[in-house]
Amino acid sequence: MIRVALVDDHPVVRAGMRALLEGQDDLSVVGEASDAHSAVQLVAALRPDVVLMDLNLGAGPGGAEATASLRSLPEPPHILVLTTYDTEADISSAIDAGASGYLLKDAPPEDLFRAIRGTARGETILAPAVAARLMRRTGPLLTEREVEILGLLATGGSNREIARSLFVSEATVKSHLSHIYTKLEVDTRAAAVPRAIEQRIIRPPS
Repeated sequence: MIRVALVDDHPVVRAGMRALLEGQDDLSVVGEASDAHSAVQLVAALRPDVVLMDLNLGAGPGGAEATASLRSLPEPPHILVLTTYDTEADISSAIDAGASGYLLKDAPPEDLFRAIRGTARGETILAPAVAARLMRRTGPLLTEREVEILGLLATGGSNREIARSLFVSEATVKSHLSHIYTKLEVDTRAAAVPRAIEQRIIRPPS
């Protein structure tokens, strides 16, 4: 029996997921959490085999931060991200945090069941669209800091504001921007943001 914990800030989503999974003879939902803090407490107490993790957990730390916390436990579970977000920044942050797999919420139930079973076996599971997006990137990859700067650009941050937010100098920000422009094949910050959104590197500003 594969013991599964659900981490999602929407009660209706958790209820639907529980009903779906408990229809499988080899899957058992042992607990639910709505935020990062309660997820760590839940997993430490119940020790599930697999955690289904959403990335957007409302206010407070998100799913990537929760994943990193869970993976640092003495007996960490396997983490399967289940989300609607498919930007490169979201995928990279989740995988870097220790997630074993990344599945989108529009996946058919059978794909979800297979992904949970594969994750429990220690396999790396990627949604076809996610895998294809990663494989299609033939240009130079942006660094984590460059993606972070793009995200701040998208919210309208100036060089000075970005530097203050990241605790670096304005000269460092300008250097990163120069690299970003080259990699995205643009000339200005105004062009960099829509290009990054178009390539699904960052999310559109909310």
